[in-house]
Amino acid sequence: MKHATRRALTASLFGLALAATTAPALAVAGDAAPQQITEAEVLAAADAWGRGLVSISVAYNGKRENLPRAKAVASAFIDRAYGYNLGPVLFKPTLTTKPHVFRLTKEGALSYFVDDDPEYNDDGFALKEPWRRVVFKPVGIQINGAVASTMGTVELYVKGQDDKPAVVVDKTWVFKKDDKGVVRIIVHHSSLQFNGY
Repeated sequence: MKHATRRALTASLFGLALAATTAPALAVAGDAAPQQITEAEVLAAADAWGRGLVSISVAYNGKRENLPRAKAVASAFIDRAYGYNLGPVLFKPTLTTKPHVFRLTKEGALSYFVDDDPEYNDDGFALKEPWRRVVFKPVGIQINGAVASTMGTVELYVKGQDDKPAVVVDKTWVFKKDDKGVVRIIVHHSSLQFNGY
């Protein structure tokens, strides 16, 4: 009887151990995986990026004395739009030169938008023109769970010229929805269109 009981107990413990190794892990409270990103959320994030760029330009209003206000607006915009809270953001903006073509930090992005860091050789893209409207025209959106990639063109319009964009750039973005459901840019690649040799 003792041997039978011992065998039954051993089998029972083995079964519990096997179940523990094959059963899916239980989610820890507050550690939920991000929900799948949607195409509508990607388009909304791209639109928000455009409005963010315009907000910096409006804050600056073509006056150097408004730079502190424009910088504060740009910093808040970057915090909202980009995923520096998730790790390095792969940021390659349009008009950059060596050795700062590619940037991984918020400081590098902030300098690109408002030219307020002597380490970089920037013109302050958000300050260059009175940007008033930005239109993203995607050619495709690829969704993989909480991550989405898209590329297309971005048309930038200046104050008083709504009929024709002042600049058109090619844009590739990768967005990721974080664990709070916020869609953030984790890859930003921008370039001027090639017009041939």
